[in-house]
Amino acid sequence: MTSITELATAASALVSPDTTLGAGSNVARGALIVLEGLDRSGKTTQVKLLEQRFVEFGKKVRLMRFPDRTTPIGQMIDGYLKGQVAMDDHVIHLLFSANRWEAAATINSLLSAGVTVLCDRYYYSGVVYSAAKQNPSLTLSWARATEIGLPRPDLVLFMDLDETQAKARGGWGGEVYERHEMQRRVRELFWGLSMGKIGTTVVAPQGQAGSAGSGEVAIGPPTPDNLTGVEQRFRQEEEDLHVIDASPTVEEVAEEIWKVVRPRVESVERGELGAVVRRVS
Repeated sequence: MTSITELATAASALVSPDTTLGAGSNVARGALIVLEGLDRSGKTTQVKLLEQRFVEFGKKVRLMRFPDRTTPIGQMIDGYLKGQVAMDDHVIHLLFSANRWEAAATINSLLSAGVTVLCDRYYYSGVVYSAAKQNPSLTLSWARATEIGLPRPDLVLFMDLDETQAKARGGWGGEVYERHEMQRRVRELFWGLSMGKIGTTVVAPQGQAGSAGSGEVAIGPPTPDNLTGVEQRFRQEEEDLHVIDASPTVEEVAEEIWKVVRPRVESVERGELGAVVRRVS
């Protein structure tokens, strides 16, 4: 039987068979910057302000949002998020992933042409929100496998906000994931990724809470007696993820974001993160 990793790799080859995107061009590639966060954390406002900042500096920039609800797949996702249709956890995860793959070729082309791409959510949300459902057969490792081959972000900013604060903001509760416990688990998983302490690198002793029969703990630091050979699995996420305190004013948060984004974009322009578009691996 073909594994989910093999399917993802095959999809990558179909979408963009050239592994050296941008090679042969003198144009410095664009940066892929992603804003993630809990629902109502202010990321949509901040990504728009960030786009405006790039325009003011005369930079070529494109804003994208996931899920893209304008495509047929995106419309199915929209129905699920609004509670209009029920779907198996694996099915909706694969739809979210397919929605990103729909845009992969466009993202690659833009980056290779020197355009910076700003994403309001990306595969981090897809992986974390699916794993936060605590479905025993839908671990972070399983969820991430469908993303292998996608353009890799140069920087991911997690807009960190206590779930209670997020709930107090307007519009809370309109979609299926806007539930206190769900948002708490999402926040814990993002923090785990940022610190390199995500639990899918840890094999739980028999009977340990959270093992869910899969041998994987939801979150927690690895200990010497239970490490496996997969501790490198989320190293890219740890390297790319930066936590931003989303609780101050909009203006203060925007300034903190720019302090992190500007030097990273300059590093990309100098070729320090690779002259070609990187991929999730």
